[in-house]
Amino acid sequence: MAMIDVVKYNGGDRVCAWKFPNESLSTRTQLIVNESQEAVLFKDGIALDIFPSGRYVLNTENIPLLAGMSKLPFGGRSPFSAEVWFVNKAYLLDIKWGTATPVQVQDPRYGIFVPLRSFGQFGIRITDTKKFLVKLVGAMPVFDKDNLIQYFRGFYLTRIKDALSSYLIHKKVSILEINAYLEEISLYLQERIKPDFDEYGIELVHFFINDISVPEDDQAVRKLKNALAKKAEMIIISEELAGYCPDCNKPVFIEGAKFCPECGSRLGQICPDCQKAIAAGSKFCPHCGRLAEEP
Repeated sequence: MAMIDVVKYNGGDRVCAWKFPNESLSTRTQLIVNESQEAVLFKDGIALDIFPSGRYVLNTENIPLLAGMSKLPFGGRSPFSAEVWFVNKAYLLDIKWGTATPVQVQDPRYGIFVPLRSFGQFGIRITDTKKFLVKLVGAMPVFDKDNLIQYFRGFYLTRIKDALSSYLIHKKVSILEINAYLEEISLYLQERIKPDFDEYGIELVHFFINDISVPEDDQAVRKLKNALAKKAEMIIISEELAGYCPDCNKPVFIEGAKFCPECGSRLGQICPDCQKAIAAGSKFCPHCGRLAEEP
């Protein structure tokens, strides 16, 4: 196989790491590294050197470890076989994530388990090129955003489930109020997911939750919303209730009403103890027995 004269990046936009397809190099091969990239030379599985952006000639001055290799008569060129990797060091800020299946979370206020779906995006930057290649990429010729999402999905889904539960319990936030706390929960999750990325030479720049949805057709959610609606209705009724008609026992909501709006009976006064209506002329409250005050 012919020796390569120039080694440069030829991967796509969504690529985190790309391996140059030819390993037949020489001490006159030029290496071109673009801005926001680093290149790494591997020989026999060992990283010889890391190159930032710029143009290099792969000779013994740049790579001292090449000095021990045998020099053969190739017109002043010493051939050798090595892998060249290009790693994207730019910020990748638009990586989408989402829960493929609902996450079961217990509501700390009402005690019910509710399935939640959530989605958002996160941003990363590769900070340790060698660690990233050795611990994550391995022998793959290309490592892109899709590989990154696939690899870390298990990490962040587990962290999301645990962090959501612990956050809701610690803050005593109901699932019905959860979308009001998206910014706080996003920061809370980022702090717990960050160590998983650090281990592979990746900085988690940000982690956003765009939405957390509660399925409307879930039986537990319907029961909870119905119970809350009835509770709210009772609160409104108790605040507006003026008393009860002594004849039909229907609630009277108009304070100071003279007649019952249901049966038309005349209303005398309201008992100061039980707040129920007393018929005109009554000396005692028929509900609690209090002596009626003279009008």
